[in-house]
Amino acid sequence: MSEKSERSESKRPRRGRRILWWVLGSIGALIVVAAVGIVIWSQVGVAAAEPEPLAAVKADEAITITDDSAGIVLAPSNGASEVGLVFIPGGKVDAWAYASKLSGLVADADVTVVITKPWLNLAFFDLRGLDTFTALAPDVDEWAVGGHSLGGVRACMMAEDADALVLFASYCSGDIAESGLPVLSLAGSEDGLSTPDKIADARHLLPEDAALVEIEGASHSSFGDYGLQAGDGTPRIPDDEMIAQITENAGPFLGDIASG
Repeated sequence: MSEKSERSESKRPRRGRRILWWVLGSIGALIVVAAVGIVIWSQVGVAAAEPEPLAAVKADEAITITDDSAGIVLAPSNGASEVGLVFIPGGKVDAWAYASKLSGLVADADVTVVITKPWLNLAFFDLRGLDTFTALAPDVDEWAVGGHSLGGVRACMMAEDADALVLFASYCSGDIAESGLPVLSLAGSEDGLSTPDKIADARHLLPEDAALVEIEGASHSSFGDYGLQAGDGTPRIPDDEMIAQITENAGPFLGDIASG
């Protein structure tokens, strides 16, 4: 072999390593850019809690509020709670936006409610177990898990660790029909996102004895206080009546969990 050929052969491994490092570096840069993009996207356009309903909850002497990095705990001030609800917010909705609509469960039905603060404002990115949130109210023994919209989908995935499941304008993506779990599904007649038809189509994924309630006049955003959503229907139910409907339906259901 000539000297020129030998030099050519010796350069090939070095050239191959440079190409490999360039490819790996490019992939790494793309991963970093994608991660930064997800973080930025998760913080943009988060639906904020409306100030007036939230102020009313904070002023309610029947409710004791504890704000933790993992979630917001709403507990009855009388200390009579025997059952809790871990509630997972919808995608990119401020956790505080649900405090008012769930306040009746706390003040009138003696339910301790833990509203989670999902990582990156999206429940699917939050890999913490149910016990992360139940630990915020250690005196409560019986726990249901629930959530609104995408939060409800995530709640279905965590339901095996709970005593019951409550869906708020949501439905399961996986089959829990044979779980034997008590399930309550609250829907809105005017919901343009989790429509009554979509909820009906997913009915077979729930246990046969699951209770499905459609609240007349409620839209998707009626389950929180964060303004209207694109694609949603027009709500025809006032906030106080929506609070009453949630309390009247979910209160006895959760009470049965405590007594059962």
